[in-house]
Amino acid sequence: MLNKELLNPKSIVVIGASNNIHTPGGSVLKNLIAHKFKGELYAVNPKETEVQGLKCYQNVVEIPQVDLAIIAIAAKFTLETVQILTQQKNTKGFIIFSAGFGEKNAAGKKLEEQLVKEIKAVGGTLLGPNNIGLINQHYAGVFTSPIPKLNPKGVDFISGSGATAVFIMEAAIATGLTFSSVYSVGNSAQIGVEEVLEHLDKTFKKSKSSAVKLLYIESIENPQKLLKHAASLISKGCKIAAIKAGSSSAGSRAASSHTGALANSDVAVDALFKKAGIVRCYGRNELITVAGIFMHQELKGKNIVIITHAGGPAVMLTDALSKNGLNVPKITGQESEALLNKLFLGSSVSNPIDFLATGNAEQLETIIDYCEHKFPEIDAMVVIFGSPGLFEVYDVYDVLDKKMHTCKKPIFPVLPSVVNVEKEIDYFISKGNINFSDEVLFGNALAKIYNTTKPISEKTTNPDLDLTAIRTIIDTAKNGYLAPQQVKELLLAARIPLVNEAVCSTKRTCLAEALKLGFPVVMKIVGPIHKSDVGGIILNINSTEKLADSYDEIMKIAGAKAVLIQPMKKGMELFIGAKKEGDFGHMILCGLGGIYIEVLKDINVSLAPVSKVEATEMIQNLKSYKIIQGNRNQEGVNENLFAEIVVKISDLLMAVPEIAELDLNPLFGNSKEIFAVDARIRVEKEYT
Repeated sequence: MLNKELLNPKSIVVIGASNNIHTPGGSVLKNLIAHKFKGELYAVNPKETEVQGLKCYQNVVEIPQVDLAIIAIAAKFTLETVQILTQQKNTKGFIIFSAGFGEKNAAGKKLEEQLVKEIKAVGGTLLGPNNIGLINQHYAGVFTSPIPKLNPKGVDFISGSGATAVFIMEAAIATGLTFSSVYSVGNSAQIGVEEVLEHLDKTFKKSKSSAVKLLYIESIENPQKLLKHAASLISKGCKIAAIKAGSSSAGSRAASSHTGALANSDVAVDALFKKAGIVRCYGRNELITVAGIFMHQELKGKNIVIITHAGGPAVMLTDALSKNGLNVPKITGQESEALLNKLFLGSSVSNPIDFLATGNAEQLETIIDYCEHKFPEIDAMVVIFGSPGLFEVYDVYDVLDKKMHTCKKPIFPVLPSVVNVEKEIDYFISKGNINFSDEVLFGNALAKIYNTTKPISEKTTNPDLDLTAIRTIIDTAKNGYLAPQQVKELLLAARIPLVNEAVCSTKRTCLAEALKLGFPVVMKIVGPIHKSDVGGIILNINSTEKLADSYDEIMKIAGAKAVLIQPMKKGMELFIGAKKEGDFGHMILCGLGGIYIEVLKDINVSLAPVSKVEATEMIQNLKSYKIIQGNRNQEGVNENLFAEIVVKISDLLMAVPEIAELDLNPLFGNSKEIFAVDARIRVEKEYT
């Protein structure tokens, strides 16, 4: 947990302070002074007696007791310095700018661990090393610039990269976005993104705390902690957007199942963010745009009106919104005709509402009033207003500012003339507003926010599992793929509906079992993992003669150990899979099965545990959902049963963490029943 000495110190020492403001030690001292740190400020530098007007101590031993140390010296000197501070100066807050630790080599990692040990021993908190520092309402403890405008209701920003934090702040300042705090965690030796988010969650007060959190994450060290506190904050009314860098699948490993091929660590990040309700972004400008939208009234519906004096941007915004599931509905009727009569000849009110390049502030106010009061189908307004540079637009932006603060419907300003009306935009921002200069970036971000679901609060039900049978199967199994009979017993114990089947190692047994099951049957090879790849599946066996021939054919295949026979069943092919992804836990996948999963890869993913509501959303958000519902006289699937089986798989995974991969592919489904036809389960146990 972050302590008060780090967050609100009464005294700060800069180790490595300098008169040269172009060094980290000199720059951070300048920032502390310029931004009026109210406590005691000390400086240490063996070569100076006075630094930036402050008395300078030559040795850290000489300073008084101090709450927070900001350390900007070579890595090799940090351990001794920290030991003096913790043991002699009662220091419990530490920010270490220095590089040369875990990011460099094994020796640096060991030094980093020693620092953490010393600081933890006194109940201290370390931010860093290898970071740019911390900015909050109490002090500007960073060596970089610019220092953003601080506002208790501004954005809380946590970054795993100092340089990226600077670039994001630079771009954000230009839009009018303000900050409540900025945390740069660097190497996260003790405090990472997850721990800062935990602190923001545990100290959150709706009346005082920022409701917007931005994250730049390079490595998720504790996915469950991130999920827990992000979901908690969002449930309290916060909004969170994040970039998770390193989303490329270039390094993904070969997999032995469909689930393994489809599910990787980046898919797990997507699933975690979705479960938490985090809006995932992929670049700095997108993150800033999302944050700006967060600062406005929340969009409650899909219907957007675009108010513009420039046709092109309105068309591009319409495309962006429409492609992402939002509506730009046509406006008709008597009220629209009345509005049109108040505008210049040639204007259009059908939506976009285009009041021409000659449109003025009075007309904009009239249009906004109509959208607010006369067009009940409209949920929000986007105003695009720039200038060709022929005249000032202060009056337009005054109207926009007034209406943004008085209308009940959200109004989003897109002011693209960042050169021609730079002064007017600065004036607009100075009133506490935020500008979106790119209509397409804005439209995509607005739709992404609207389409991001809130965390699911529904509790998962108590699993109806035969836990004794399940543990017996798993405890006696070896690592690797379970034998067909073990798979069958495990799924039955988890209450997963299965098609009848039999494993046969002789032709005589095969004939006897086929007669019990009834023709036609399907025969599958037991042994090779990918049955179809080796020609190990024979369908529509409808006689004893064909059964005998099929048995001989399959047993000739290399690696064949036995055959599995099942009655031929008809229905839509479905897929449910699961994969354990490190500390993220189990990912559960579902979609259409058979060739659909191989070709279309149309799946949805969630992290276990999965509730019935989540399972239903997974199914209904598939691109192929209309097929599942039934299409063109083709019988659909009972999606309630489908969702129930997804939940049962989730229950099984929570009971058996040793399951590394699971494939039910296919399940056959119709409007009355769903049952698994083929299944593979791979187990990985940890032996001590």
